[in-house]
Amino acid sequence: MNANTDSEQRSTTGLGIARSAFLVVDTASWLGGVLVAMTFRFDFQTSLWAPWRFELIALVGFVALFVASRFSGLYQNRWVRGSLDEGVALSSVMGFVTLVSVVANELVPSGRLVPISVAIAAGVIAFLFAGAVRFVDRLLLLRRSRRRKDGAVAVLVFGAGDGGSQIVKSMHDDLLGRFSPVGFIDDDPAKRNYRAAGVAVLGDRTRIAEVARRTGAQLLVVAAPSMRSDSLRELSSLALNAQIELRVVPSVAELIDGHLTADDVRAPTEADLLGRHQIDTDVELVAGYLTGKRVLVTGAGGSIGSELCRQLQQFGLETLVMLDRDESALHAVQMDLEGRALLDNENLVVADIRDRDRVREIFAEIRPDVVFHTAALKHLPLLEMHPLEAVKTNVFATLNLLEAAAEFGVARFVNISTDKAADPTSILGYTKRLAERLTAWFGQRRSGTYLSVRFGNVLGSRGSVLGAFEAQVANGGPITVTHPDVTRYFMTVQEAVQLVVHAGGVGDDGEALVLDMGEPVKILDVAKRLASQANPPIDIVFTGLRPGEKLHEVLLGNEEHDDRRAHPLISHCDVSPLGPDKLERLRLAPEPGLRLLLHDLCSTEPTPVAPATD
Repeated sequence: MNANTDSEQRSTTGLGIARSAFLVVDTASWLGGVLVAMTFRFDFQTSLWAPWRFELIALVGFVALFVASRFSGLYQNRWVRGSLDEGVALSSVMGFVTLVSVVANELVPSGRLVPISVAIAAGVIAFLFAGAVRFVDRLLLLRRSRRRKDGAVAVLVFGAGDGGSQIVKSMHDDLLGRFSPVGFIDDDPAKRNYRAAGVAVLGDRTRIAEVARRTGAQLLVVAAPSMRSDSLRELSSLALNAQIELRVVPSVAELIDGHLTADDVRAPTEADLLGRHQIDTDVELVAGYLTGKRVLVTGAGGSIGSELCRQLQQFGLETLVMLDRDESALHAVQMDLEGRALLDNENLVVADIRDRDRVREIFAEIRPDVVFHTAALKHLPLLEMHPLEAVKTNVFATLNLLEAAAEFGVARFVNISTDKAADPTSILGYTKRLAERLTAWFGQRRSGTYLSVRFGNVLGSRGSVLGAFEAQVANGGPITVTHPDVTRYFMTVQEAVQLVVHAGGVGDDGEALVLDMGEPVKILDVAKRLASQANPPIDIVFTGLRPGEKLHEVLLGNEEHDDRRAHPLISHCDVSPLGPDKLERLRLAPEPGLRLLLHDLCSTEPTPVAPATD
C-alpha cells in the first residue's frame, strides 16, 4: 500500500462530490459572490440593478473560471482535499477570475457592468465559499476515517511531532482499516493539551499502562526515528509491563525520503534496542579530505571494512582500493558494491599485510592519499591461546602499513582500534594499544596526519555477541553468558563507520578518537529478552569470564580525558607514542613470556618527541 496514493484516492470522494464536480461548486461560489456583493453594494435594493448587468458579469467570471480550470490543475486530482496546497491553487484561480472580471468590467463600451467594488468583492466571497466547502468536506472525511473500524488495532503513538503526525494520517488513510490511533504519548510537558491530526496527547511515558487500559490500546508505535537505543529499551520494558506490543519506525539512516507511513512500522530489532544513536555528520567537512583522493581500505572484506567502502563511495573518490587477504570476502564486497563479482577490478587487492615487501609494493603502485586500516585479528579467546598471531597482525602488520604510508607520503592514516585498548588486560587489548602508540609515533615524526579511532562492540559484525546469541536461540539453546553482571557498549556498523569517516576528518596527529556509544548494556538483559521471545523459552547458562576478559569495558583509560571539541559524539585523547625500535625485543620474545612483555610495552612512558620530518 502506498499511503500517499490512498490519501489522494480517498480525498477525491469526501462528501460524495467528485473532484471534477468542484468546477460546479466554484461556479456556484462565483455566482453567489456576485449576488452577495451586488446586494450589499445597493443596500438590498435590487430594483437599482441595471438590466442584464448582473448576468453579464457572472458570465464573464464563469468563462474565466472555465479557462483557468484547464491550466491550474485544481480539478485534476493534484492536491489533497482541503490542504494548504489546494488552498493556494484555489486562491490563484479566483484571483485570475477576479482580474478578468475587473478588466472586462472596465472595457465595456456602454460603461461598467457593475461597480468595480462588486467585481473585487465577488472574487473574495467566491474564494471563501469555495474554500469553506472544501474544508468541511475534508473535516467530514477525516471524521469518518477516524471512526474505529471493526477489527482495527487500537494504537498509541509515542511522539506527537512530525513523525507521529505522519503515522497517524497514514493510519487514517489506510483503505484496509488496519489501525485506529487512539492517542499520543509524549514526554514534552508543553504538549500536554496538544492535538495532532485530530488525535490528543494523553500523557507521558509514565502513563503508558494507564492510558492503554483506558483506551484499549493493543500497540505502541514509537514514531521517533532518531530515538536513542537506551530510551527505546526503556519504552520496550514499559510496553511489556502494560501488556501491549511495541513497534518502531525505521531509523533516520533507513528512511529513503524521510516520509513515514503505517507500512514502515515494524517490530524492534536488537540493533534498534542496542545500537541506535543520533548522528549529525558534517558531510562537507568529510568530503574535504576524501573527494578526488586515492583511498586504501585494509580488511575491506570484513564487517567494518565493507561498510566503510559502501559509505566512502558517496564522497567522489578518485580511486577506492580494497585490500584483504580473503579472496572470498573481496568477492562478497564487490557483489555488494557493484551488483556483480567478476573479481576483474584492479582496485581489488589480495595481499597479506604481514608481508612487508608486498605492502611496500602496493603503496608504491597505488600512492594512496588516505588509508583506513581496519584489518586485524579481533576474537579475544582465540588470541589468548595464540598471542603470537595477534602480535604479527595487530602490531607488526600495522607497522608495515605505517612505514609504507610514511615513505610514500600518505596525507591521512586512520587506524581502527577497539575499546579493549583502553587500560588493556587481554592480548587483543595489548596489541591494539601498541598499534595506537605506533600510530601516534608516526604522527609526531612524519609528515601527514596519523590517528586512531576507538569503539566497542559493533552489532552485525562477525563474531559479535548478538550473533552468537541468535545462533544459540536458532539451535534451541541454551544461551551462554559469561557473567550475570557483565556489560558491553554497542553500536550498529552503519553508525560506527559514519563516525569513523567523520573522525578521520577532525582528528589530529597522535590522537585516539573515541566514539560515544551511549550507556553500556547489561548482556544478561539482552539474553533474557531473546530467551523470552523463543518458543519454547530457552535457558541461560553462565560460563564465567574468560582469560583477559573484563567485567565492564571502558572507552577511555584512567589517564585519558574526555575532550569533545569537534563533535558531540567523538572524544579526543592523546596517545603516548612508542617507537618501532622498542618492538625489537617483542620480535624475539618466547610465547610464554609474551603477555608480560606486552603489558610492559603498553605501560612504557612516552618517548620524547622529535621534530616532524619527511
